[in-house]
Amino acid sequence: MDNTSAIAALGALAQPTRLDTFRLLVRHEPEGVPAGELARLLDVPQNTMSAHLATLSRAGLVRGERHSRSIIYRADLQGLKELTLFLLKDCCGGSAELCAPLIAELTPCCAPEAKPC
Repeated sequence: MDNTSAIAALGALAQPTRLDTFRLLVRHEPEGVPAGELARLLDVPQNTMSAHLATLSRAGLVRGERHSRSIIYRADLQGLKELTLFLLKDCCGGSAELCAPLIAELTPCCAPEAKPC
């Protein structure tokens, strides 16, 4: 990931509805959520939700897949991984022990045996 892609992803998340949408999609991995259901769950007009999903998609944070008449949206966890790694790449100037608390905080949340965040 480069600066331009990271700025696009962070910019896409820097809006309340898009941030809520992304977090909701992460919680619903791997099954995803239909676009209309996202709009209903977040109490957002469908055309507005469509615009938000397009922004998140262009930023590499969500992807949609057509199933019959609806589009199922899912969080792009690879995009999230790339953004997170980009932000942490030079963590603490190479002093791994300074990043240990951050890594420890992430591990229980995402370990396979842990309950969802």
